[in-house]
Amino acid sequence: MKASAFSYARATSVANALDLLAAHGDSAKVLSGGQSLMPAMNLRLINPELLVDIGDLAELRGIVLRGDVLRIGALTRHVDLLQSPEIAAHAPLLTEAIGHVAHPAIRNRGTIGGSLAHADPASELPACMLALKATIIVRGQPGERRIAAGDFFTGIYETALSPQELLVAVEVPVARKDSTHFFHEFARRHGDYAIVGAAAQAVVRDGVFADLRIAFFAVGDRPLLAKVAARLVDVAITPVILAEASAALGEELDPQEDQQASAAMRRHLAGVLLVRGVSALLGRPDLSGAPA
Repeated sequence: MKASAFSYARATSVANALDLLAAHGDSAKVLSGGQSLMPAMNLRLINPELLVDIGDLAELRGIVLRGDVLRIGALTRHVDLLQSPEIAAHAPLLTEAIGHVAHPAIRNRGTIGGSLAHADPASELPACMLALKATIIVRGQPGERRIAAGDFFTGIYETALSPQELLVAVEVPVARKDSTHFFHEFARRHGDYAIVGAAAQAVVRDGVFADLRIAFFAVGDRPLLAKVAARLVDVAITPVILAEASAALGEELDPQEDQQASAAMRRHLAGVLLVRGVSALLGRPDLSGAPA
């Protein structure tokens, strides 16, 4: 199957792109890397009348460290994140997560902005944004908006981005010196869509969590920042406490059933990831056997 007929415009500037989006509204789609957009068009899941290609807008590309914040341009490709020394030093969770995104051909073309705007609930990067307390920066003709990652993802393939706005950048706080991270996903093969995944960022002091954020993906219609993580902060973690947290996590989740897994399996695997994540973050292999 091939895409239905559409018109094409190559934006010459952010302002030009916004003019095109304002003129065409819901009938236009933004083309950045195209790794999610083009398959959806070829399957006729979406049928835009106009593609606005922003691929030449160099101002939307690059990684800059500004004080205690990393600013990542929306057109920065996955491979650039993977190879960036700034990302490795100040947001290593992203470096680890990117290695799980599809395959090299996809990572060479796909962009961080495209991934976040697409908002696939099984995607790695939206969950990382929650774990890292990222801010999504969008621009429209009236001006710029800064949206906390927790408010940006609103449903399956849905975000707070309006049809007349462009995602221009992401800002991620620099990881603290006493912070650590965890990332893992279950998939049938490396590069396949995740069955369940987790991204976590934590601060550990004297063997206790001073802060803990665990975001799960492929467990609902959007990435989920687990509320149960609060139970594990400022307490000495025991297998019993961890088992109770794992059980409580299952009550938070509302996973869908599909050809890959049942809802019950997804709840179980999320509990397994919680146990593994806490064990790894604390450097406590004795916890890895706690019931999930």
